[in-house]
Amino acid sequence: MVDGTRRPGRPRSEAARLAILKATHDELLERGYGGLTMEGIAARAGVGKQTIYRWWRSKADVALDSLLNVASEGIPIPDQGDLEADLSAFLRRTFGMQESEGPVLKGLLAQSLLDPEFADAFRDRFLAGRRAALNTVLKQAVARGEIPAEADLGLLHDVVYGVLWYRLLFRTAPLDDGAARGIASLIAGSVRHRE
Repeated sequence: MVDGTRRPGRPRSEAARLAILKATHDELLERGYGGLTMEGIAARAGVGKQTIYRWWRSKADVALDSLLNVASEGIPIPDQGDLEADLSAFLRRTFGMQESEGPVLKGLLAQSLLDPEFADAFRDRFLAGRRAALNTVLKQAVARGEIPAEADLGLLHDVVYGVLWYRLLFRTAPLDDGAARGIASLIAGSVRHRE
């Protein structure tokens, strides 16, 4: 708190928080989003269920924090000095995580369609965060002169994440290294031709 006072109740334990996030991720990988329960998380983390509810409103909220934790650790922002190389590296890591995290993403997307409050959190915390990470890659290319300053970066975000969500949800084609290289080449080529 700004005034230095502590909120009522027991202080939040960082060790317990991390154990809950790890347990949630393990449960998601083992049981999927549909099989995730607060009881299962609590048992695996070695905490009481009330501890989880003290910090998270629902299983969707704790699953979202678990996913944010994994995404922030697993997808670094490359800076190899070349738009196509940076995009390809970023997308290979992003797409590579879909094998394990794809079912979690689909579950959270389904939950966001049912729960408007969660939809706001999913959009503002996860989707916006992933767009911000991609935006860093694109802004590096703008600074190097590879993307014109007036380019519509939002449209480039939509191209990347549109492909990801379409392929993830409908399994029309794989999200693999070839897809990552293809999208990187498509975007790099499209901005070169606009100069």
